[in-house]
Formats: sequence, C-alpha cells, structure tokens
Amino acid sequence: MTATHRVVRLARRPRGLPTAEDFALTREPVPRPGEGQLLVRNTAFLVFPGLRTLVGGETRDAPLPPLHPGDALFGPAIGEVVDGPLEPGRTVLHLQGRREYATPAVAGCRVLDDALPEAVAHLAQGVAAYGALTRLARVREGDTVFVTGAAGAVGTMAGQIARLLGAGRVVGSTGSPGKARRLERELGYDATVLRGSGPLDERLARAAPGGVDVVLDTVGGEQLAAAVRAANRGARFALVGALAGQPSPERAGGSAPAVLDTFRLVTRGITLAGYSGADHTEV
Repeated sequence: MTATHRVVRLARRPRGLPTAEDFALTREPVPRPGEGQLLVRNTAFLVFPGLRTLVGGETRDAPLPPLHPGDALFGPAIGEVVDGPLEPGRTVLHLQGRREYATPAVAGCRVLDDALPEAVAHLAQGVAAYGALTRLARVREGDTVFVTGAAGAVGTMAGQIARLLGAGRVVGSTGSPGKARRLERELGYDATVLRGSGPLDERLARAAPGGVDVVLDTVGGEQLAAAVRAANRGARFALVGALAGQPSPERAGGSAPAVLDTFRLVTRGITLAGYSGADHTEV
C-alpha cells in the first residue's frame, strides 16, 4: 500500500459556476482506520449535481452537510476493503468519495453482492426513477409519461422503467440530437423534445399529442412549466431534481424557481410531489 494518497478538497467557495481554481488536489498520508472503521481503496465515485449545492453553501434543505474551504469533497463511492472489521477484498458502497483511500464507519457501508454485472453499477440512479414512478406518480397502463432531462442518470433509467410499468408512450427532453437518438434507439423513448430547437410547448405537443399523464421532472424551470401546460386531467408529477437551478451561474445551487400555471393545477386536478429517497427507504 502506498504511504500517501490523493484527495480532492474545496479550495475556496465558488463565485458562480465552479472552476478548477476552486479545488485542490492534495497528496496526504493514507489514513488509518479507527474503532469501527474500515480502510477502503476507492475505485469509482459518483458525479452528482448535488455537489454543486454543497460547494455553493446553500444547503438548508439538502440531505447532506455543506462543504467549507479546506474540506475534502465527498459523495457515493465504490471501494475494496483493505483493513478493518470486514474481510479484506470485500466491495462496499459508502459516502467518502473523491479520495483514493477512505475510512468510513462499518455501519455506514453497504457490502455489495454480485447481483449486478459490475460493482460500479450500484452507483446508478435507477432507484430514484423507480421510486418516483411507483410511489408518487404511479404509472398506469397506457399512460403517456414525460421525463425531463431524459439523458441524465435518472432519466436514462426512467424511460425504461416507465415502459416496464405499462406506459403507452414515453417522451423525454434532452439538449443534443446525439442524446435524442440514443434515447429513442436504446433507452425506451418513443419521442424526444430537443431543447433550444423551437418553442418548448409546440415540440412537446408534437411529441405527446394526447397530452401527458405522468411527469418525472429532473430539471424544473421552463420544462416543468411546459409540462404543466401539457398535462391531462389527473396528471401526476414527481419532482426528482432541479437542474435548471443547480448549474446556473446566477445561483449557488440551492434554488430553482419556476413559474407554474396554478389555474391549470386546480382545474385539471394535477398533483405535484417532491421525491426524496430518504422518505422511501424501502425502495
């Protein structure tokens, strides 16, 4: 085992979107595990938009603590046990990513089995898509489902899951023609709404001419607003992400305002609910 390892730390609080200068790659002594801890050699980290919120400092309602200058970045990671109470060589999932070696508490780790073809697949975000579509939006046979940010970690799973749950038509939004082709050819989508290629309402109307019954929203902003205007009576919205605000240079990652037509929400009996995995641990 090497005597030192690399750690990514927050060097300063970003002003606007983070830049390379806001972070520092340091070389530090490999930590020793304490009582009830493991020494884990990390092999993969999850890149997730919530990190933007953590480094921006707007974490009042976030499920994770803020990051201050000097702190090591963290997040879901996969690694191999090197030392500690568990057998060396076991693969675990934990939250001390962005470093080569970590010392998570045994109680905070999940030992991974071989149910998935590769351990890194346990970092996939399909659990959010499945939970939102079965606990909040509750896809029914024949529903038209609209997924915003369909080419992202949640969206790429959501289209396939919606199809398996019986959706009659699955529509997604994305920002590039290449992503749109992959969504339709490989990931279960019938049509895509391409951002920036014309009025959003018109493109959504062409993709879902019968309106939408279920919306899984990972973006917010104008896409959520357009989805409300296209919603059928009794439509169910599950809000999973806020990408319209998190990567915005005008914001710090902790807000994503949207102007919604509340008249339509009332007259069409539309329901909107935010999905948090912490509220649905059984998923």
